[in-house]
Amino acid sequence: MTLLDYLTEAAHSGASDLFLVTGAPVSVKQEGQLRPLESERIVPSRGESLIKELYVLAERSITSFFQTGDDDFSFSVAGLARFRVNTYRQRGSVAAVIRVVAFTIPDYRSLHIPEEVMALADNTSGMTLVTGTAGSGKSTTLACIVDRINHSRPCHIITLEDPIEYLHRNQQSIVSQREIAVDTENYLSALRACLRQAPDVIQLGEMRDLETIRTAMTAAETGHYLLGTLHTRGAVNSIDRIIDAFPAESQEQIRLQLSAVLKTVVSQQLLPTVDGQLVPAFEILHLNNAVRTMIRENKTHQIAAAMAAGSDSGMRTMDQSILVLLREGIISRDTALAYADNPEQLLRRLDSGR
Repeated sequence: MTLLDYLTEAAHSGASDLFLVTGAPVSVKQEGQLRPLESERIVPSRGESLIKELYVLAERSITSFFQTGDDDFSFSVAGLARFRVNTYRQRGSVAAVIRVVAFTIPDYRSLHIPEEVMALADNTSGMTLVTGTAGSGKSTTLACIVDRINHSRPCHIITLEDPIEYLHRNQQSIVSQREIAVDTENYLSALRACLRQAPDVIQLGEMRDLETIRTAMTAAETGHYLLGTLHTRGAVNSIDRIIDAFPAESQEQIRLQLSAVLKTVVSQQLLPTVDGQLVPAFEILHLNNAVRTMIRENKTHQIAAAMAAGSDSGMRTMDQSILVLLREGIISRDTALAYADNPEQLLRRLDSGR
């Protein structure tokens, strides 16, 4: 089989990822499970041939990869799908993991993204964070939110991505999509430049370092609506991660600034369902006056209790979301306990029938 054959099989089978790793058979991941496409293992010469074929198909120079040992990029195959690629060296050989991305923005309802999350598209200023571990669906959730903005109001949306995954066509809005290392040098320079490009909405693919976080907060302070991601699990951990990125002498000021600009933190993870698929569970924190005070006064450990009690304002903890999925029969009891933030407390609630 050729590389295109593997890509076609991955796209048509509904796989999320395609693995080309020397020493293992070509495999895809479907609903969280690995499935080999053939029994034969990839030998080093075959692996290098597949990686070279990948760069030819993407019309991208392979020189940088051979120099650095890592590369990120995306490309499209007409009539098939878009693909997000990471190539890397491992044990002296080359490998790639290829994420399959549909051409069209998926329907948020089919992905079980709740309306409370989609309603974040109605914000016009401040900062919203979508957080979670790698592969938890953050990029897809952001794409759905941006798509709703694009269809609902006239504005200029700028996305800064590494690499670009979903393609947005201009609807009511104008959407400028910039790919890091292709259209611009890095997140920080792109973010600084986009403040001069009359944006209304900025989607920041990842808040990786102190200066990017600082500039993102400044953008949110100056009247833009900023959507960002962090590779953290949990709303409280995300807030602490931002504050801890700064030197100790600056953290009091950052707490004040963050409490003023941050509007919502969404944290998500994917759970296996009873029928072998994946379903997202969401934690939602809206910053009301009480939560803002907790951030300013360095009492973030109290936020979880505020979330648990804030269901009337659309807030929910991760364990509350997991409990709903369990009661609806979507996930098993074992899965609920395995993915809960506080499995002991969840178990007590289940045993008490609450």
